[in-house]
Amino acid sequence: MGEVARGGCCPPMDLFRSEPMQLVQLIIPIESAHRTVSYLGDLALLQFKDLNADKSPFQRTYATQIKRCGEMARRLRFFKEQMLRAGVLPKYSTTPIGVNIDDLEVKLTEIESELTEMNANGEKLQRSHNELVEYKLVLQKAGEFFHTAQSRALEQQREYESRQLSGESMETPLLQDQELLGDTKQVKLGFLAGLVPREKSMVFERILFRATRGNVFLRQATVEEPVIDPVSGDKTEKNVFVVFYAGEKAKAKILKICDAFGANRYPFAEELGKQAQMIREVSGRLVELKTTIDAGLVHRDNLLNSIGAQFEQWDALVRKEKSINHTLNMLSLDVTKKCLVAEGWSPVFATKQIQDALQRAALDSNSQVNAIFQVLHTRELPPTYFRTNKFTSSYQGIIDSYGVAKYQEANPTVYTVVTFPFLFAVMFGDWGHGICLLLAALYFIIREKKLSSQKLDDITEMTFGGRYVILLMALFSIYTGFIYNEFFSVPFEIFGPSAYECRDLSCRDATTVGLIKVRDTYPFGVDPVWHGTRSELPFLNSLKMKMSILLGVAQMNLGIIMSYFNAKFFRNCVNVWFQFIPQMIFLNSLFGYLSLLIIVKWCTGSQADLYHILIYMFLSPTDDLGENQLFVGQKNLQLVLLLLAFVSVPWMLIPKPFILKKQHEARHGVESYTPLENTDESLQVESNHDSHGHEEFEFSEVFVHQLIHTIEFVLGAVSNTASYLRLWALSLAHSELSSVFYEKVLMMAWGYNNVIILIVGLIVFIFATVGVLLVMETLSAFLHALRLHWVEFQNKFYEGDGYKFHPFSFSLQDDEE
Repeated sequence: MGEVARGGCCPPMDLFRSEPMQLVQLIIPIESAHRTVSYLGDLALLQFKDLNADKSPFQRTYATQIKRCGEMARRLRFFKEQMLRAGVLPKYSTTPIGVNIDDLEVKLTEIESELTEMNANGEKLQRSHNELVEYKLVLQKAGEFFHTAQSRALEQQREYESRQLSGESMETPLLQDQELLGDTKQVKLGFLAGLVPREKSMVFERILFRATRGNVFLRQATVEEPVIDPVSGDKTEKNVFVVFYAGEKAKAKILKICDAFGANRYPFAEELGKQAQMIREVSGRLVELKTTIDAGLVHRDNLLNSIGAQFEQWDALVRKEKSINHTLNMLSLDVTKKCLVAEGWSPVFATKQIQDALQRAALDSNSQVNAIFQVLHTRELPPTYFRTNKFTSSYQGIIDSYGVAKYQEANPTVYTVVTFPFLFAVMFGDWGHGICLLLAALYFIIREKKLSSQKLDDITEMTFGGRYVILLMALFSIYTGFIYNEFFSVPFEIFGPSAYECRDLSCRDATTVGLIKVRDTYPFGVDPVWHGTRSELPFLNSLKMKMSILLGVAQMNLGIIMSYFNAKFFRNCVNVWFQFIPQMIFLNSLFGYLSLLIIVKWCTGSQADLYHILIYMFLSPTDDLGENQLFVGQKNLQLVLLLLAFVSVPWMLIPKPFILKKQHEARHGVESYTPLENTDESLQVESNHDSHGHEEFEFSEVFVHQLIHTIEFVLGAVSNTASYLRLWALSLAHSELSSVFYEKVLMMAWGYNNVIILIVGLIVFIFATVGVLLVMETLSAFLHALRLHWVEFQNKFYEGDGYKFHPFSFSLQDDEE
């Protein structure tokens, strides 16, 4: 295995190929199984295979233990909910708890019972308290009704008696005495008192009137402060009501209406003395209940604080126990029922660490027998495992988003670390904007310890995870910004004075006649004098377009070279001779030649039209080039390259399917099965598309697949090269947007000589720069750089059909609850 990992033509390189993996088998005694799995979870270097996939979760050996852990997790969630309601935060502690899972289960059960009882008692007391508060309000407000009514009745009685004493008047009606002294039938009125929600009070009054046909008398009084409803527990604005009625039928109707409207009724005495006594009694009971409730809350807070002090440790222990039992359920029980058999993938370098963990588990469990560790030979494709750090993990994540590398396939991450931020910077080149990105990246890097322990929102978490990608993007943007000589679209003479000057002192003819060269060429990047001239756009367009083609052809060649390394590593000579070589010839016969012409034109200063040369290379390859000739023998070279390009297409298409068919017949013509020679061979089986195992070889399918692959490459060579022109387009768009914001916003505001307009213009410029150039343009350039890597670069060699190595680990386990 180790020879495979370091074999082939490639030198040892971290991240270039995934770690060599092995399929191991562990035979673990029952008494040490739990501790063994626990130690392997701490080690995080073994991915267990499920050997009980045909069994349901309830048929597995440790289903009962998982159910126990689920119940404990439910109790912990209940505790957390109670703590959040009470405003108690769990305290993180690193001190280990001296309790096992059985003792913890008993303890959690006791705490749950105590907390549930306290909650029930507290709710009961609080409901009684709320009822007494409402009762006291009814006594106070309704008492005012009766006091007012009695005062009016006394006044009327005095007035009547004073009339009797003063004698009859001549103006007194003759029938008045008969009306006052005649026989009157006394009617006994009943009444009900209570509270009704204020929003329902008008409807309540209307329904009462209609139900009793007006034979009620209703009085209401507003309660100033909202009260807590005893039934719902919500704060509600209410009115106190007293309704007078006559007869039992009216009373029955009123009671039903009160129930329908959620009106709480309370007993009420008509005598003022009894009312005062009841108020005193209710006030006393309120004080007692308040004291009892406060004492209960203090006791409950103390209990929740004691839970919070150990909550994180309890939660970690329960989650750890549950994950251990889940893993134990993936192990098969030996026929003797004394051992558990485990299988899983592990890196080769982890063999010694796993064996040490097995020995420690057996020793700590006082097991009489040590666990057995052995390597299995298999044809199954191993998982892919790259050892990354906080810097390379984000770049590896970019590649894994496209597809996980096949086992020991060449990993694009090695080159993406440099090429991705560089291609981003080609589109984003401005050293002022680059400095802004650098400050943002440094903020996340400096505060990474604090931010990594916090719960972040989705966008912030994504930005924080890519902080080192943003760092290199910013540094490369500063570099390309120096090349483009742009600082928020403003040029600076950083590396020396400009090589050009005006023909006269007044510079009247600078835009028509042009400038003259008086010094040596500007030493680094674009001469600042180009900015703002008539020829700026044609010059920069030509420069960036040709630069985009050069970068694109170079990266596509790198992708094809990577396919050669893959073919050599997997010992696939067919792909070397009939894929790598014709692809290199085809791409470089056309676009490699174009790149050569660009470089020669730059070096010689020729005025040759490269469009004309490339087009007529196909249309009229035998015609003389004339003024478009860049070097001697160019015509003959073009004929040779054109012939090679045409030959490379059938070279890619025809031989490979026939060779694969011949290899299949040679492999499976004599015997159906071949023994495994060694582990290295077994782990390379099925590593290529050409390996079909013992399946039937369908020549038509293989030929059609090769035809599609050939057409895709030939057309892709053209479309991919054109796709790299996005580097030029986005760079131009970024530069022009930056120039528009600077000239049409900031400089226009400056020209008004007004402080307010200048401040407004500066604010608009800052928001436009941040919102458009530093956010939208950054995202746009990022996505385009991502596309160039995923499509134009990786499709030349990267299959990405592997699967990730997911070791059993406590530190990486997800929250399953």
